[in-house]
Amino acid sequence: MTERGPLLAQPLQRPSAGRTLLYVGLFMLGAVVGAAGALVQAGWFPGGLLLALAGEAGLCLGGGRATGSRGGAIAPAAGWMISVILLTASRPEGDFLFGAGGGSYLFLFGGMAVAVICATLGQGRQPGARDVRLGE
Repeated sequence: MTERGPLLAQPLQRPSAGRTLLYVGLFMLGAVVGAAGALVQAGWFPGGLLLALAGEAGLCLGGGRATGSRGGAIAPAAGWMISVILLTASRPEGDFLFGAGGGSYLFLFGGMAVAVICATLGQGRQPGARDVRLGE
């Protein structure tokens, strides 16, 4: 417990303008990595698939480390997911980016799994006190 009470009882504060700009930048970078991965994964299968998923994992983990929070890992993951979902939709002309092969499904589901793993590994809010056990 801190002087102001337990950590979870603290009111939420609006992030600063710089942090908000950083999250928006990470979101947009995640969208770019998702679009690039969609093109690379089919071009050089299976190496392109591994490269695309490694790029997403690196961006999500790097965003989490750069911000020191889970939000830094979630922002690029959200950008990646939105861009990939939008790229899976077919157009009225019948054009689409993803084929019906197994590599496309591995990219979609593997990328979502990587995003969840990276968001879970991101650092959450931790108490500032050295001893967090009660009675110590």
